[in-house]
Amino acid sequence: MNNIKNVFSIKDLENLSGIKAHTIRIWEKRYDILQPMRTDTNIRLYDLASLQKLLNITLLHDYGYKISKIATYPQDKIPSLVREIISNKTAKSHAISELKMSMMNFDQELFFNTYNWLIAEKSFKEIFHQVFIPLMNELGLLWQSDTITPAHEHFISYLIKQKLLVNTEKLQVLKPSKTDKVFVLSLPMNEIHELGLMYLNYEILLQGYKTIYLGESMPVDNLKHLKKHFDSIVYVSYLTVQPERDLLDGYINKMSEELVDDTTELWYIGRMVEFIKRDGLSENISIFASIGDLVNQI
Repeated sequence: MNNIKNVFSIKDLENLSGIKAHTIRIWEKRYDILQPMRTDTNIRLYDLASLQKLLNITLLHDYGYKISKIATYPQDKIPSLVREIISNKTAKSHAISELKMSMMNFDQELFFNTYNWLIAEKSFKEIFHQVFIPLMNELGLLWQSDTITPAHEHFISYLIKQKLLVNTEKLQVLKPSKTDKVFVLSLPMNEIHELGLMYLNYEILLQGYKTIYLGESMPVDNLKHLKKHFDSIVYVSYLTVQPERDLLDGYINKMSEELVDDTTELWYIGRMVEFIKRDGLSENISIFASIGDLVNQI
């Protein structure tokens, strides 16, 4: 099966652009902004050029251009107006659109060009919060709606991880400025969603602390060994899909029994934390609703 998707339904365009299918149809009918192909059964289909044009039009529309005006522009004016806008202000919606196009085309060069343009204007931390996190949130929805395949998601996730590793390494070579505790970062068994934990590692290093990054599928028993090496440890776990809800409290209890003492804390973050029972939790256990909340606690 070919995973490269170069023909899109109107629903795909809605999911990727945020413009409702109903509105796209009106824009087409009234202003002829897109020229869909038609199947034998008269279903609209769109190519990558149509997707790129719609994303550009969406940006112009967001910046106050009327669709009736945009429709009168010659073909090359829309991209040039978009370039003008982004040269005057770093339009994060445009960056997200470009990264989506990079993903749909499996286009590494476009990813790097977009990233280089962003890093000239922003810190890596700003790029991650303003562009990568919203993009990854959107990808979850695009994946659930079958707009993208796992191949698309893996492609773009890997490129983001690569940038994260490069920026993390710059901090790892520095001597920690804070030594009152060490952070150990790991994921529970069968948890493979690593990007959030990798970003926390970067944020904690940015705060001047030493981190020990252990990554995915780490048995609780193995975490105990770290206590022989360090006096004061904060264990950080990012719970995205694991443990499953009915096993969650058992997992928290096991970690608490095995690891918690006067010198140890357990910190939890991720989608699953809302299902943790809070009653009777040790005061050495902290639960965070967002990366920002956790970073503030550091």
